[in-house]
Amino acid sequence: MDRMGKIFFYEDKNFQGRCFECSTDCPELSSHFSRCNSIRVESGTWVLYERPNFMGCQYILTRGEYPDYQHWMGYSDSIRSCRKVRNHTGIFRIHLYKRPDFQGEITECSEDWPSLYDRFHQHEIQSCNVLDGAWVFYEHPNYRGRQYLLEKGEYRHFTDWSAMHPTVGSIRRIQEF
Repeated sequence: MDRMGKIFFYEDKNFQGRCFECSTDCPELSSHFSRCNSIRVESGTWVLYERPNFMGCQYILTRGEYPDYQHWMGYSDSIRSCRKVRNHTGIFRIHLYKRPDFQGEITECSEDWPSLYDRFHQHEIQSCNVLDGAWVFYEHPNYRGRQYLLEKGEYRHFTDWSAMHPTVGSIRRIQEF
């Protein structure tokens, strides 16, 4: 697995315009480009944020080409910080809870679920414990809507993964391709 990462940001669609190459976590990108309309991920998995200092909407991108922001499910051309995703080891285990502070019914998961309701029989996760790997929670089924990165650790409340509500429609493991 490639521990290094490299990502290219382009101001215009289809990899045109001013370009910025990044290989480290960057809490502030606006000094390098004013807008971001296309991205090429050469290696690694990255989480992009709409605001500086790793705040705001998140977008998780794996190796590949994204010719415009709709291809990474972006809401706009605003990318203001980024960091390399860690803790994706090839082993994946997460415990999902129906109530805060690891209370209520527990469900263990080790694979992608395109519809949480079909597997878990509800739309809400109030807390979780990522035992192995890194995961993405999506607001809607079939990996759509707002994205939330969850790396190894405890999340006692949905606000711990920066969500405004506990609705989770699908979950996916972060894997290198």
